[in-house]
Amino acid sequence: MGYGLVARAGGGFTLEECGVLRADADTSLPERLVQIHRGLQEVLERLRPTCVAVEDVFHGRNARTAAVLGHARGAILLTAALFEMEVAEYPPATIKKAVVGNGNAAKDQVAFMVQKHLGLASPPEPADAADGCAAALCHLMVGVGPLAR
Repeated sequence: MGYGLVARAGGGFTLEECGVLRADADTSLPERLVQIHRGLQEVLERLRPTCVAVEDVFHGRNARTAAVLGHARGAILLTAALFEMEVAEYPPATIKKAVVGNGNAAKDQVAFMVQKHLGLASPPEPADAADGCAAALCHLMVGVGPLAR
């Protein structure tokens, strides 16, 4: 799971930190969900963001993969709720449209535009980290409410 802490900076945006939380594939689904929860808990405690933006449920070709991702997303939502944080959810096409200008953009296009919006020398790596930054940028670009401003 990728994450990115992005802030407004004057008329643009700045990247505070990004990375990836990984769960051990050799453990049971419940244990992987605990690993995601604990990893995100550590990130939230350390970085203290004002809100959390997440990619909304998408309909994948593989129902099992979609279900597992749904469980992981549930762990993310639960962790944010335990921190009493505002959660903004955006469909993948909305994130791509906000960041790239095209709701059907490819992953490499999203990473490239994240790089440009944040003034980075190269796109965040791995690609999941760029995706986390894209969700944060989307919230700052099109989100509503005081925390998006």
